[in-house]
Amino acid sequence: MEEPGKSTADKELCPHCRKVRSEEEMKDLMNRLNRIEGQIRGIRRMLEEDAYCIDVLNQVSAASSALGSFTKVLLTNHIRTCVVEDVKDGNEEKLEELVKTLGKLMR
Repeated sequence: MEEPGKSTADKELCPHCRKVRSEEEMKDLMNRLNRIEGQIRGIRRMLEEDAYCIDVLNQVSAASSALGSFTKVLLTNHIRTCVVEDVKDGNEEKLEELVKTLGKLMR
């Protein structure tokens, strides 16, 4: 049973699995997410207004591309910081974690 106020994703995070991001990185990621959120709201609005299917599909494609770009930026930052630091510290488990994550992303 889920704890009130906690999503499944929140519970899956281990206490030491945190990432402090630079102000620049955080700003970039949040701006990207805000744009994606706006695109999704726009798609919903298009459906509510009975927009033509192809127009909706074009917007879905744009939102999907934006989410893909967000994923690439986040993954790149993760490899350049978290993975590199852990490997330097002798924590090879992070490489296996990365390989599993890449497998999920490439489905």
